[in-house]
Parts: sequence; structure tokens; C-alpha cells
Amino acid sequence: MGRIKPQALLVQSRRKKGPTKISSTTILLCNIIILLIVLSLIATYRHWSKSSGDQKGTAGSSTFEISNPVEDSKKYDLPGYAVLNTSKGYITVELFKDSSPETVDKFIDLCQKGHFKGMHFHHVIKNRVIQGGHSQGLGAAEDWTSKGKLHGHFSTSEKHEAFMLGTPKAKDDGKGFELFITTTPIADLNDKLFVFGRVIKGEDVVQEIEDVDTDEHYRPKSPVGIIDVTLQHEI
Repeated sequence: MGRIKPQALLVQSRRKKGPTKISSTTILLCNIIILLIVLSLIATYRHWSKSSGDQKGTAGSSTFEISNPVEDSKKYDLPGYAVLNTSKGYITVELFKDSSPETVDKFIDLCQKGHFKGMHFHHVIKNRVIQGGHSQGLGAAEDWTSKGKLHGHFSTSEKHEAFMLGTPKAKDDGKGFELFITTTPIADLNDKLFVFGRVIKGEDVVQEIEDVDTDEHYRPKSPVGIIDVTLQHEI
């Protein structure tokens, strides 16, 4: 076996003990891999955050969408009918919740507060209207009788059916909510009243009230009025 020369042994020793050199290509490749991993983690985090936000937004919008039908349902939960118990009998009216919501709301609120209990029909104008309320002024009654005679265009104007329920369009004078029930088709009724209902049962009672004796100011000689009002969802 041949002997290794000392110089060769020194070279081998240096090769074993010396640090291993890493090429710049390897270093660059490692950096690229690390960068890709970091970018992948960032993209995953952003996707997760966006998904969480969308779910919250969807939940919020769902709550909002649900709240609208609930609010709308309150409108349809309101009573659709009112039964007027009068000294002559019962009058059932259908309330126009869709076409006159504000007036119907006010009427229902006053019914619940007992506003109409003991209210008198203080003007009865045959072949026109019966009027209930707290106002005793004659002006409103005369308007129902004289205007039709003075204005010939009524014959061609649009008319409402008889037995409509309304309240004056005039500003509230502090005397409360006046009730009018027509006893005949009246032209241009919307110019005079907020029409918010119609009689569907008890027309004969309305006519009986219409037939009471009145003085020259269209005031009933014997008291006739509303005993109370009952609200109903169905009839």
C-alpha cells in the first residue's frame, strides 16, 4: 500500500473541514420560493377576510329585507272594519286602509280613545249627508245644500256612490274629528271630504237617521247619535 504524501493529506483535510459553498442560483431560487409562500399566505388571508365580510353583509341585508315586510304587515294588521252602534241601530263600514291610510289611522286611534262615544249627529240633510261631531256651526250644513243648487256643472261631474264615509278637508279647528255619511251620490265629493270608507251594512239605519225630523237649521229635533264604535278585522 502506497504512502500518501503530506501535501496531499493537507489538501484532503482542507476539503473536509472547509465550508460548503452555495451558489447564487440556489440562493435566488430559495428566496423566490419563500416569496411565493408569503404571497400565497397573504392571498389566502385576504380571501378569507372578504368571505367573512360578505357573509356579514348578507346577514345584515337579510335582516333589513325582513324588517320591511314586518313594517308592511303592521298596516294590514290594522282593523279593516268599524261597526257604529247608533241610537237607531248598527252601521258597518269598510275602511280604505290602502287609499286613505293617514285618515284611517287617525280614525282608528280616535276610536281606541273613545272619541266617538256619545257623539251626536248634529246635522241631518235629507238626500245629502248626515254629519256627526262636536261642531255646531251652520256654515258646513249650508254648504251641502246651497252649492249644489248654485253650480250647474254638478250634473256632469264625477259622482261617488251613496253611503260613503268621510271627514272634512278643512283644517282642524280643535273641535275634533267630524264624520260624514252620504245618503246619495254626491258630485265632487273629494273636494269636500277625505273619503276613507263606505257603508257595507246598515244602509237602512243611515236612511232611518236621515228621516228624523229636523229644524230649519237641519238639526235633529230629537237626539240621535253614536253610542260607541267597535273595530274589527273581519265581518
